[in-house]
Amino acid sequence: MKTRAAVETFLNQRRIAVTGVSRTPRDHGANVVYRRLRDRGYEVFAVNPHTDAVEGDPCYPDLRAIPGGVDAVVIGTRPEHALETVKDCIDLSIDKAWMHRGPGTGSVSADATDLGRQHGMMVIDGGCPCMYAPTSDPGHRVMRSVLTLTGAVPPHHLIRPPPAPDGREVGDGV
Repeated sequence: MKTRAAVETFLNQRRIAVTGVSRTPRDHGANVVYRRLRDRGYEVFAVNPHTDAVEGDPCYPDLRAIPGGVDAVVIGTRPEHALETVKDCIDLSIDKAWMHRGPGTGSVSADATDLGRQHGMMVIDGGCPCMYAPTSDPGHRVMRSVLTLTGAVPPHHLIRPPPAPDGREVGDGV
């Protein structure tokens, strides 16, 4: 699946959790993503086990605590926490995850990416939802161009969607 198709699939979800949001937001990457999704009309849920509120909204200690569940998760924690989040996604049948990454290592974990894909998850391992329409802005679009060249935004061949209900890979006539 090409990166753009994976991004479109992810951003077509309406209920999205963002892990790693901070109580002291400033320019924290997860908070930027959280605000952008919220401001663009998504039903977005902040996840941080150390607070009850973020950005003036309720915050949940983990994915299990979100009433009604979510369709997708943006992982904005340190990479060493991404594996546990992917395990939670698998347990909760959440099949779409995006590991946030701008300059630096971001939230990307090779182990978490591999585990998610082994369980049929569509895992976007790098980049940021704010780099793509309908959530993008000019600065993030420029950053996407630069980070694509450096490898921080994943090449299209690294993203696999979950298989179709009949077991065929999406793109094989599905």
